[in-house]
Amino acid sequence: MLENNATIPLAHNSATQTEMTIHSSILHMEQGSGVDVFFLSQAMTSCGSKRDLSGGIQHHCLAITTGLIASVYVGSSLISLYTRYALLGDAYRVFKEMPVRNVVSWTTIIAGFAQEWSLDVCLELFQQMRGSDSRQNCFTEQGCCHMEHHDHGYAQHGLAHEAIILFEEMIKRGVNPDTVTHLGVLSSCRHGGLVKEGQVYFNSMVEHGVQPELDHYSCIVDLLGWPGLLLGARDFIQNMPIFPNAVIWGSLLSFSRLHGNVQIGIQAAESR
Repeated sequence: MLENNATIPLAHNSATQTEMTIHSSILHMEQGSGVDVFFLSQAMTSCGSKRDLSGGIQHHCLAITTGLIASVYVGSSLISLYTRYALLGDAYRVFKEMPVRNVVSWTTIIAGFAQEWSLDVCLELFQQMRGSDSRQNCFTEQGCCHMEHHDHGYAQHGLAHEAIILFEEMIKRGVNPDTVTHLGVLSSCRHGGLVKEGQVYFNSMVEHGVQPELDHYSCIVDLLGWPGLLLGARDFIQNMPIFPNAVIWGSLLSFSRLHGNVQIGIQAAESR
């Protein structure tokens, strides 16, 4: 069902806009800053936001020549870029060639197919995700993972809602969601800023016979932390039935700095 036969797309964007994007990257390198994973991910996201497909393709080539194409974060940004243009063949090829995939990359490719209502493909990908080690890949590096909130195309409300629709469709078809599947929908809610929906799906885990783990709790902390619901995030952590690790307290500390809440920041720092 899933074919890997796409070719690099031809862009129809403004040449001037693309030249400016590439010139910015060259200038970045000439200034001695170099090209790293963070820079490429941001550049590809910027191309997606500006509807600059040609620039995105050029950065895709740059990622290949620098060897950074192997990064899960660069790969996820590329998937997001191509799904914005409904270039699902190209997005899927990038996904298949990724040496490591995390919840972000899985959710981005699934959300891309969900936009086109390719539900059978989405369900097949969900099944593959459940058998993968994407949860460990993502949340071993949670500190990097939650920083991608503002960077990926599927952070938009529309794609997060598509992931939720897919989750509900999966349940209707009798597929019992497990810990990884719940992690995927919680991650979508987190990236889409869907606080109420995320809380509902977190609370429904027990109904599906799934016991929340540290990864799921971490998603809720991020979900509450990004919009500045720091009291709620702190209370959630303090009421966790399992011991919160340094990553969870570190997330709260980061959000406290972001929103200028010194008191909660001190609590988080002392608890880490």
